[in-house]
Amino acid sequence: MRAIQIDRYGGSEVLIRRELPIPCPGADEVLIRLAYSGVNFMDIHTREGKYARSRTYPQTLPTTLGIEGAGTIELLGSKVDDFRVGDRVAYCLSWGSYADYAAVAAWRVVHVPDALPLELAAASMFHGLTAHYLAHDVGKLGPGVTCLVHSASGGIGQLLVQIGAQLGATVYATTSTEAKAQVARNRGATAAFLYDHGRFADTVRALTGGRGVDVVFDPVGRPTLRDSLRATRTKGLVVSFGSVGGNVTDLNPIELGEAGSLFLTRPRLADHLTDAKTVRRRAADIFEALIAGTLSIGIAGRTTLDNVEQAHQDLEHRKTVGKPLIRIA
Repeated sequence: MRAIQIDRYGGSEVLIRRELPIPCPGADEVLIRLAYSGVNFMDIHTREGKYARSRTYPQTLPTTLGIEGAGTIELLGSKVDDFRVGDRVAYCLSWGSYADYAAVAAWRVVHVPDALPLELAAASMFHGLTAHYLAHDVGKLGPGVTCLVHSASGGIGQLLVQIGAQLGATVYATTSTEAKAQVARNRGATAAFLYDHGRFADTVRALTGGRGVDVVFDPVGRPTLRDSLRATRTKGLVVSFGSVGGNVTDLNPIELGEAGSLFLTRPRLADHLTDAKTVRRRAADIFEALIAGTLSIGIAGRTTLDNVEQAHQDLEHRKTVGKPLIRIA
Protein backbone atom coordinates (compact mmCIF):
# COMPACT_ATOMS: atom_id res chain seq x y z
CA MET A 1 0.00 0.00 0.00
CA ARG A 2 1.02 3.64 -0.42
CA ALA A 3 2.00 5.62 2.69
CA ILE A 4 3.56 8.96 3.59
CA GLN A 5 6.14 8.56 6.36
CA ILE A 6 8.89 10.45 8.15
CA ASP A 7 12.21 9.00 9.35
CA ARG A 8 13.40 12.29 10.82
CA TYR A 9 11.89 15.57 11.95
CA GLY A 10 11.87 18.74 9.91
CA GLY A 11 10.05 20.63 7.17
CA SER A 12 7.93 19.23 4.38
CA GLU A 13 11.10 17.95 2.71
CA VAL A 14 11.27 15.06 5.23
CA LEU A 15 8.04 13.49 3.88
CA ILE A 16 8.74 10.15 2.19
CA ARG A 17 6.44 8.16 -0.11
CA ARG A 18 6.73 4.44 0.54
CA GLU A 19 5.16 1.15 -0.44
CA LEU A 20 4.41 -0.75 2.76
CA PRO A 21 2.66 -4.02 3.57
CA ILE A 22 -1.04 -3.69 4.40
CA PRO A 23 -1.19 -3.81 8.21
CA CYS A 24 -2.77 -6.77 9.97
CA PRO A 25 -5.25 -5.67 12.64
CA GLY A 26 -4.69 -6.79 16.21
CA ALA A 27 -7.37 -8.55 18.22
CA ASP A 28 -8.97 -5.26 19.29
CA GLU A 29 -8.43 -3.43 16.01
CA VAL A 30 -10.14 -2.99 12.66
CA LEU A 31 -8.47 -2.58 9.28
CA ILE A 32 -9.87 0.40 7.39
CA ARG A 33 -9.53 0.99 3.67
CA LEU A 34 -9.23 4.75 3.71
CA ALA A 35 -11.10 7.07 1.38
CA TYR A 36 -10.08 10.40 2.98
CA SER A 37 -7.59 11.68 5.50
CA GLY A 38 -7.71 15.04 7.22
CA VAL A 39 -4.73 17.40 7.17
CA ASN A 40 -4.16 19.04 10.57
CA PHE A 41 -1.64 21.21 12.35
CA MET A 42 -1.09 18.16 14.54
CA ASP A 43 0.37 16.43 11.49
CA ILE A 44 2.76 19.32 10.96
CA HIS A 45 3.73 19.35 14.65
CA THR A 46 4.31 15.60 14.48
CA ARG A 47 6.53 16.10 11.43
CA GLU A 48 8.45 18.83 13.27
CA GLY A 49 9.03 16.64 16.32
CA LYS A 50 6.88 18.48 18.84
CA TYR A 51 5.44 15.18 20.10
CA ALA A 52 8.77 13.33 20.24
CA ARG A 53 8.71 13.41 24.05
CA SER A 54 4.95 13.74 24.57
CA ARG A 55 3.22 11.70 27.25
CA THR A 56 -0.26 12.45 25.87
CA TYR A 57 0.58 11.70 22.23
CA PRO A 58 3.61 9.38 22.32
CA GLN A 59 5.10 8.89 18.88
CA THR A 60 8.33 7.40 17.55
CA LEU A 61 10.12 7.21 14.22
CA PRO A 62 9.49 6.06 11.58
CA THR A 63 5.89 7.31 11.60
CA THR A 64 3.13 7.27 9.01
CA LEU A 65 1.54 10.70 9.31
CA GLY A 66 -2.16 11.51 9.60
CA ILE A 67 -4.32 11.25 12.72
CA GLU A 68 -7.84 11.01 11.28
CA GLY A 69 -9.57 9.36 8.41
CA ALA A 70 -12.73 7.80 7.01
CA GLY A 71 -13.37 4.76 4.85
CA THR A 72 -14.73 1.22 5.01
CA ILE A 73 -13.79 -1.74 7.17
CA GLU A 74 -11.82 -4.47 5.41
CA LEU A 75 -10.93 -6.81 8.30
CA LEU A 76 -11.95 -7.27 11.94
CA GLY A 77 -9.77 -8.25 14.87
CA SER A 78 -10.78 -11.43 16.67
CA LYS A 79 -12.25 -9.53 19.66
CA VAL A 80 -14.22 -6.94 17.66
CA ASP A 81 -17.95 -7.59 17.57
CA ASP A 82 -19.57 -4.16 17.09
CA PHE A 83 -18.48 -3.62 13.47
CA ARG A 84 -18.87 -5.57 10.25
CA VAL A 85 -16.78 -5.77 7.10
CA GLY A 86 -18.00 -3.06 4.73
CA ASP A 87 -19.15 -0.66 7.46
CA ARG A 88 -18.57 3.03 6.72
CA VAL A 89 -16.45 4.39 9.58
CA ALA A 90 -14.30 7.28 10.74
CA TYR A 91 -11.79 7.86 13.53
CA CYS A 92 -9.22 10.28 14.94
CA LEU A 93 -6.14 10.31 17.21
CA SER A 94 -4.54 7.26 15.64
CA TRP A 95 -1.46 7.86 13.48
CA GLY A 96 -1.32 6.37 10.02
CA SER A 97 -4.07 7.91 7.88
CA TYR A 98 -1.76 9.19 5.11
CA ALA A 99 -2.02 5.72 3.59
CA ASP A 100 -4.32 3.37 1.71
CA TYR A 101 -5.09 1.33 4.85
CA ALA A 102 -4.88 1.83 8.61
CA ALA A 103 -5.26 -0.55 11.54
CA VAL A 104 -7.09 1.34 14.29
CA ALA A 105 -8.19 0.42 17.81
CA ALA A 106 -11.91 -0.33 17.52
CA TRP A 107 -12.84 1.85 20.49
CA ARG A 108 -11.62 4.91 18.56
CA VAL A 109 -13.80 4.14 15.52
CA VAL A 110 -17.35 5.34 14.90
CA HIS A 111 -20.00 4.36 12.37
CA VAL A 112 -20.74 6.96 9.70
CA PRO A 113 -24.46 7.36 8.90
CA ASP A 114 -25.44 6.67 5.30
CA ALA A 115 -26.70 10.25 4.99
CA LEU A 116 -23.23 11.69 5.69
CA PRO A 117 -20.58 11.69 2.93
CA LEU A 118 -17.30 10.09 3.97
CA GLU A 119 -15.38 13.26 3.18
CA LEU A 120 -17.44 15.22 5.71
CA ALA A 121 -16.94 12.46 8.27
CA ALA A 122 -13.18 12.66 7.72
CA ALA A 123 -13.23 16.45 7.93
CA SER A 124 -15.29 16.50 11.14
CA MET A 125 -13.61 14.02 13.46
CA PHE A 126 -10.54 15.81 14.84
CA HIS A 127 -11.86 19.33 14.43
CA GLY A 128 -15.45 18.51 15.33
CA LEU A 129 -14.68 16.52 18.46
CA THR A 130 -12.19 19.18 19.55
CA ALA A 131 -14.74 21.97 19.15
CA HIS A 132 -17.33 19.81 20.92
CA TYR A 133 -15.33 19.28 24.11
CA LEU A 134 -14.00 22.84 24.14
CA ALA A 135 -17.48 24.35 23.88
CA HIS A 136 -19.36 21.91 26.13
CA ASP A 137 -16.85 20.68 28.70
CA VAL A 138 -14.13 23.33 29.01
CA GLY A 139 -15.77 26.63 28.08
CA LYS A 140 -19.25 25.55 29.23
CA LEU A 141 -20.81 27.88 26.68
CA GLY A 142 -24.45 28.84 26.93
CA PRO A 143 -26.84 31.77 27.35
CA GLY A 144 -25.20 34.71 29.10
CA VAL A 145 -21.65 33.51 28.39
CA THR A 146 -19.32 35.61 26.26
CA CYS A 147 -16.31 34.15 24.46
CA LEU A 148 -13.56 35.09 22.05
CA VAL A 149 -12.47 32.62 19.37
CA HIS A 150 -9.07 33.17 17.77
CA SER A 151 -8.28 31.82 14.30
CA ALA A 152 -12.01 31.79 13.72
CA SER A 153 -11.84 31.03 10.00
CA GLY A 154 -9.89 27.82 10.59
CA GLY A 155 -11.45 24.39 10.87
CA ILE A 156 -11.83 24.30 14.65
CA GLY A 157 -12.54 28.02 14.84
CA GLN A 158 -15.48 27.88 12.44
CA LEU A 159 -17.00 25.00 14.40
CA LEU A 160 -16.47 26.73 17.75
CA VAL A 161 -18.18 29.86 16.47
CA GLN A 162 -21.17 27.86 15.23
CA ILE A 163 -21.52 25.66 18.31
CA GLY A 164 -21.08 28.60 20.67
CA ALA A 165 -23.73 30.64 18.88
CA GLN A 166 -26.14 27.69 18.81
CA LEU A 167 -25.65 27.18 22.54
CA GLY A 168 -26.71 30.80 23.09
CA ALA A 169 -23.31 32.32 23.86
CA THR A 170 -22.15 35.68 22.53
CA VAL A 171 -19.21 34.87 20.26
CA TYR A 172 -16.52 37.33 19.23
CA ALA A 173 -13.94 36.26 16.67
CA THR A 174 -10.49 37.26 15.47
CA THR A 175 -8.78 36.51 12.17
CA SER A 176 -5.80 37.71 10.15
CA THR A 177 -7.74 39.30 7.25
CA GLU A 178 -11.07 40.98 6.65
CA ALA A 179 -12.08 38.22 4.23
CA LYS A 180 -11.54 35.63 6.96
CA ALA A 181 -13.44 37.82 9.43
CA GLN A 182 -16.43 37.69 7.10
CA VAL A 183 -16.24 33.88 7.19
CA ALA A 184 -16.57 34.06 10.98
CA ARG A 185 -19.53 36.43 10.75
CA ASN A 186 -21.21 34.10 8.28
CA ARG A 187 -20.78 31.27 10.79
CA GLY A 188 -22.58 33.24 13.52
CA ALA A 189 -20.03 35.46 15.26
CA THR A 190 -21.59 38.52 16.86
CA ALA A 191 -18.54 40.51 15.79
CA ALA A 192 -15.32 39.60 14.01
CA PHE A 193 -12.18 41.71 13.74
CA LEU A 194 -8.44 41.47 13.11
CA TYR A 195 -5.74 40.59 15.63
CA ASP A 196 -4.30 44.06 14.95
CA HIS A 197 -1.01 43.34 16.77
CA GLY A 198 -2.80 42.58 20.02
CA ARG A 199 -5.23 45.47 19.91
CA PHE A 200 -8.05 42.94 19.59
CA ALA A 201 -8.03 42.98 23.41
CA ASP A 202 -8.98 46.66 23.41
CA THR A 203 -11.78 45.95 20.92
CA VAL A 204 -13.11 43.15 23.14
CA ARG A 205 -13.04 45.41 26.20
CA ALA A 206 -14.94 48.09 24.30
CA LEU A 207 -17.55 45.61 23.07
CA THR A 208 -18.11 44.26 26.59
CA GLY A 209 -18.31 47.60 28.35
CA GLY A 210 -14.81 47.20 29.79
CA ARG A 211 -15.57 43.84 31.40
CA GLY A 212 -13.84 41.39 29.04
CA VAL A 213 -15.13 38.02 27.91
CA ASP A 214 -15.76 35.00 30.12
CA VAL A 215 -13.70 32.63 27.96
CA VAL A 216 -10.97 33.00 25.35
CA PHE A 217 -10.16 30.09 23.01
CA ASP A 218 -6.56 30.57 21.84
CA PRO A 219 -4.89 28.11 19.43
CA VAL A 220 -2.29 30.64 18.29
CA GLY A 221 0.10 30.92 21.23
CA ARG A 222 2.97 33.36 21.36
CA PRO A 223 1.54 36.16 19.16
CA THR A 224 -1.79 36.34 21.04
CA LEU A 225 -1.72 34.74 24.49
CA ARG A 226 -0.74 37.71 26.60
CA ASP A 227 -3.31 39.91 24.88
CA SER A 228 -5.83 37.11 25.40
CA LEU A 229 -5.25 37.65 29.12
CA ARG A 230 -6.09 41.33 28.63
CA ALA A 231 -9.30 40.41 26.82
CA THR A 232 -10.57 38.18 29.66
CA ARG A 233 -12.75 39.30 32.56
CA THR A 234 -11.69 39.03 36.20
CA LYS A 235 -11.66 35.34 37.21
CA GLY A 236 -12.27 34.37 33.60
CA LEU A 237 -10.84 31.44 31.66
CA VAL A 238 -8.17 31.38 28.95
CA VAL A 239 -8.10 28.12 26.98
CA SER A 240 -4.76 27.66 25.24
CA PHE A 241 -5.42 24.68 22.98
CA GLY A 242 -2.68 25.14 20.41
CA SER A 243 0.48 27.01 19.50
CA VAL A 244 0.47 27.36 15.73
CA GLY A 245 2.16 30.76 16.11
CA GLY A 246 4.85 29.46 18.46
CA ASN A 247 5.11 28.37 22.08
CA VAL A 248 4.95 30.72 25.05
CA THR A 249 7.93 29.73 27.16
CA ASP A 250 8.27 32.63 29.58
CA LEU A 251 4.85 33.06 31.21
CA ASN A 252 5.08 33.83 34.91
CA PRO A 253 2.01 32.65 36.87
CA ILE A 254 1.90 36.03 38.60
CA GLU A 255 0.73 37.47 35.27
CA LEU A 256 -2.55 35.58 35.70
CA GLY A 257 -3.06 37.29 39.04
CA GLU A 258 -2.21 40.69 37.67
CA ALA A 259 -4.65 40.18 34.80
CA GLY A 260 -7.54 39.53 37.19
CA SER A 261 -7.04 36.19 38.96
CA LEU A 262 -7.46 34.36 35.67
CA PHE A 263 -7.64 30.63 35.05
CA LEU A 264 -5.38 29.28 32.28
CA THR A 265 -5.74 25.74 30.94
CA ARG A 266 -3.98 23.75 28.22
CA PRO A 267 -6.38 20.88 27.41
CA ARG A 268 -5.82 18.08 24.92
CA LEU A 269 -8.40 16.11 22.99
CA ALA A 270 -6.98 12.75 24.12
CA ASP A 271 -8.01 13.45 27.70
CA HIS A 272 -11.57 14.10 26.54
CA LEU A 273 -11.80 10.96 24.38
CA THR A 274 -10.90 8.22 26.84
CA ASP A 275 -13.45 5.52 25.96
CA ALA A 276 -15.69 4.33 23.14
CA LYS A 277 -18.86 5.73 24.71
CA THR A 278 -17.44 9.26 24.83
CA VAL A 279 -15.99 9.08 21.32
CA ARG A 280 -19.30 7.89 19.90
CA ARG A 281 -21.36 10.41 21.85
CA ARG A 282 -19.33 13.36 20.62
CA ALA A 283 -19.20 12.08 17.05
CA ALA A 284 -22.94 11.43 17.02
CA ASP A 285 -23.63 15.04 18.07
CA ILE A 286 -21.41 16.39 15.29
CA PHE A 287 -22.69 13.98 12.62
CA GLU A 288 -26.35 14.67 13.45
CA ALA A 289 -25.79 18.42 13.22
CA LEU A 290 -24.01 18.08 9.87
CA ILE A 291 -26.83 15.96 8.47
CA ALA A 292 -29.46 18.37 9.80
CA GLY A 293 -27.62 21.32 8.31
CA THR A 294 -27.27 23.14 11.64
CA LEU A 295 -23.49 22.75 11.47
CA SER A 296 -21.29 23.37 8.43
CA ILE A 297 -17.71 22.44 7.70
CA GLY A 298 -15.85 24.31 4.99
CA ILE A 299 -13.50 21.98 3.13
CA ALA A 300 -10.53 24.12 2.15
CA GLY A 301 -9.34 21.80 -0.60
CA ARG A 302 -8.76 18.22 -1.62
CA THR A 303 -5.32 16.93 -2.49
CA THR A 304 -3.77 13.50 -3.02
CA LEU A 305 -1.01 11.45 -1.44
CA ASP A 306 1.23 12.69 -4.25
CA ASN A 307 0.87 16.33 -3.17
CA VAL A 308 0.98 16.23 0.62
CA GLU A 309 3.97 18.58 0.76
CA GLN A 310 1.94 21.38 -0.81
CA ALA A 311 -0.97 20.75 1.56
CA HIS A 312 1.39 21.10 4.54
CA GLN A 313 2.94 24.28 3.17
CA ASP A 314 -0.46 25.85 2.50
CA LEU A 315 -1.63 25.09 6.02
CA GLU A 316 1.58 26.39 7.59
CA HIS A 317 1.31 29.63 5.64
CA ARG A 318 -2.38 30.04 6.56
CA LYS A 319 -3.52 29.78 2.95
CA THR A 320 -6.39 27.49 3.87
CA VAL A 321 -9.78 28.58 5.18
CA GLY A 322 -11.49 25.55 6.63
CA LYS A 323 -10.40 21.92 6.55
CA PRO A 324 -8.00 20.45 3.97
CA LEU A 325 -8.45 16.79 3.01
CA ILE A 326 -6.40 14.13 1.26
CA ARG A 327 -8.47 12.04 -1.13
CA ILE A 328 -6.98 8.57 -1.01
CA ALA A 329 -9.39 6.18 -2.72
